[in-house]
Amino acid sequence: MELSLAIPPVDRRAVSSLFSRLRTPSGQANPLPIYKELRAMGDVIPAPWGGHLVNSHTLCDQVLRDRSWKVPGSEWRTRQEDVTRWGAPASRQMADTLPMLNPPHHTTMRRSMGNMFDRKSLEVMRESVDRITGRLLDRLTGDLCHGEVDFCELVTEELPVTVIGEWLGISPVDYPLLRSLTHDQVFTQELFPSRSQLALSDAATHRLREYFTALVEERRRAPGNDPVSAWLRTWDGLESDRAVADEAVYSLTLFVLLAGLETTSHLLSTMVWLLHEHPRQLEWLRAHPEHIPSAIDEVLRYDAPIHMISRIAPKDTTLAGVRVHKDEMVQLMVGAAHHDPAKYEDPTLFKIHRRAPHLSFGGGIHYCLGAPLARLEATSLLTALLERLPGLRISGSPVWAPRVAFRRLTKLTVARA
Repeated sequence: MELSLAIPPVDRRAVSSLFSRLRTPSGQANPLPIYKELRAMGDVIPAPWGGHLVNSHTLCDQVLRDRSWKVPGSEWRTRQEDVTRWGAPASRQMADTLPMLNPPHHTTMRRSMGNMFDRKSLEVMRESVDRITGRLLDRLTGDLCHGEVDFCELVTEELPVTVIGEWLGISPVDYPLLRSLTHDQVFTQELFPSRSQLALSDAATHRLREYFTALVEERRRAPGNDPVSAWLRTWDGLESDRAVADEAVYSLTLFVLLAGLETTSHLLSTMVWLLHEHPRQLEWLRAHPEHIPSAIDEVLRYDAPIHMISRIAPKDTTLAGVRVHKDEMVQLMVGAAHHDPAKYEDPTLFKIHRRAPHLSFGGGIHYCLGAPLARLEATSLLTALLERLPGLRISGSPVWAPRVAFRRLTKLTVARA
């Protein structure tokens, strides 16, 4: 007979209140006190909307690495009673992208992408990333001569879309549209999207489908030396039905865009904000640029682009003495886990020498494929900033979007000292 620990009841209204506070400007500016209250309720607690929240680093890491835990794919979504939420067009589309596929479909899709960002590929891309970074900072430097500017608008919103756009061979004219559609599409991946947000997400998903379906058709007619053309050649060897092959390549292209823009933009913005909020560490880093990789990892730990990751229990199981039933969703509260004192010493302190592991890129078979590219962009930008703009300062309070799962710093006003 299996014994379980006696778990004290959790006040669901108190949990709901914490998530309401997370959406406020003060909660977005500093969610750490809220996460501390959440962790104090337990390592695993009932979620007011169903399922469970996992707050400890050890358990989050365990579930992410365990191949038996599932992602909420299309089969799971079709079984949910909340059709408005899980049956929406944007939700159904996300269920067909790589992060929401379970084996064996995930295995096939993942292998078809090849080693997109291995060391050799990144060396080829490095020159391009540095060139784009330099051009953006040239513009920033010029605009700073006239006063305050928004660093997000001029740099961190532009760098990821330009890097991905050039890599995919997309016209620069389309970058603003794709960036805007990505911001709207991500609502379907949030915890509590409203009906109006779901409508925006559905509309954005529809336009993205039109755009990337046309792009795949274009590369089908005139293949080139680009990832989309390469994926078409791969899928033609895997799938005899051309329509099925084209759909798979469309899904891959959409995934690369959605994964490469929103999260990387947040990493870049947060990196600049946190380092300038800690000027002594910034100056030390300027003198010791070889430690840039560890500084980037501390940014990823301290304020990850994604603070909540969903997984589905493959069978009845127990986590920290709490019974989780088959098909129940657990929300891995990565944002809280990254400040778990059981894992990190002085977790609320930002320390670029920490050299501690983090969960910002997930784990297991769903570890983020774009992690090396995100690191490359962050390294390029931080290196250039340290060299070119020693007098840069934050001149206004940052502004965040009122989100829970996907962090987004929407405005970061900077000026010259």
